[in-house]
Amino acid sequence: MICTLRRLIVSSALACAVTPAVAQISFTSAVGLALKGSPKVLTAQADVDKARAALDQLRDAYIPNVVGASSIGPPSYGFPLGQPSIYNLNSQSLVFSYSQRDYIRGARASLDAAALSLKDVREAVAEDTAITYLALSRDLQRQAVLQEQQGFADRLVSIVQDRLTAGQDTGIDLTTVRLTAAQIRLARLRMDDETVADQAHLARLIGLPPRGLATSADSVPPFLPSQSADPSAIMVTTSPAVESAYALARSKREIAFGDSRYILRPQVILDAQYSRFAKFNNLQDYYFRFQQNNAAIGVQITLPFFDATRRAKARESNADAAHAEHDADSIRDQFLDSRLKAQHNVAELAARNEIATLDQQLAQQNLDALMVQLNTGNGNLAGTQMTPKDEQTSRIAERDKFLALLNANFELQQAQINLMRESGDLESWLSAALQAQPVDPAKH
Repeated sequence: MICTLRRLIVSSALACAVTPAVAQISFTSAVGLALKGSPKVLTAQADVDKARAALDQLRDAYIPNVVGASSIGPPSYGFPLGQPSIYNLNSQSLVFSYSQRDYIRGARASLDAAALSLKDVREAVAEDTAITYLALSRDLQRQAVLQEQQGFADRLVSIVQDRLTAGQDTGIDLTTVRLTAAQIRLARLRMDDETVADQAHLARLIGLPPRGLATSADSVPPFLPSQSADPSAIMVTTSPAVESAYALARSKREIAFGDSRYILRPQVILDAQYSRFAKFNNLQDYYFRFQQNNAAIGVQITLPFFDATRRAKARESNADAAHAEHDADSIRDQFLDSRLKAQHNVAELAARNEIATLDQQLAQQNLDALMVQLNTGNGNLAGTQMTPKDEQTSRIAERDKFLALLNANFELQQAQINLMRESGDLESWLSAALQAQPVDPAKH
């Protein structure tokens, strides 16, 4: 997924040279900007860089280092003390160690864990941005619907007030419609708060000012078909978080293995030294064959027979590895339970969305039938005649059903995004979104 998300970053960086006056941003641009500037992504990337540096540090132990020094001083009194060299060069490197190979394998597994964790963080940021984008899109639609509904409610209050004056309605009828209008005003206030909160959250994710931030419903790609809730299909794939946990457990196990192989295992170290001694420190007066240039090279072989500290360290590392392995198993079980729940949740929300859609269609059809009767009459003078009061009541009811449909649709989309991440399909969905539509500059 990293390649896909990098493409999103590059495309959004080219397309979104935006200023604080931006009013609308596309779906892919929002995800790309979030991935580019997210502190969580940058932190995870720093962890990858740290793990790579740790691996290089262990491998570079086999590369000889070079250290220069000087112990120059004035002529000594009596027999020369120390080695009064003008300068000296020392080099040392590891030649062989049983434990070092285990430590390198552990560092490589740790790097794999950090890379997988970075992938998981990228997916989490992309998921958060996508859901917030859809939430803001729903909020803006609900604001428009509630504004229309408020207009219907105000007209209804005016109509009932006139009917009360004419003796056709009662005070209870007026109080009822006024209560409806007040409830709609309260819903608008709550909706404004939710819109501001979602705008602020999306703005923090993408690094743009929240004022005037809007979405483009046309830029949201179609969702992938929902997966089957068959439990046998759940164990096919895992998640980057699970793979990262197991990679970290492998790293700790390799380190524990290396610590356990320290005792009674030889270590070979290469040593080399060159020194140029000074003549002004009386060395030539005390040594028969004094020379200024001196060099030595050799290997140092150590064989630890007993080290209580190292044995305790090995037990600590082994317990740490066992802890990491159990943690990985726990993360795996939580992931499988969460994905199974997400699959069933999508199926349930899809059914609820279908019900909300049919409910809204039924309300719209009733409203259309009412409008026909108001315009043409029902032809039955003895029956109940439709009035403007009935029209406004039906319009308010239809808007209520439409609001319920918007909420049901968003809940389904949110569950689908969660399931795509759990199933490893989020990358495919974002890739399809990037390829299906060109990234346009943000609208000003």
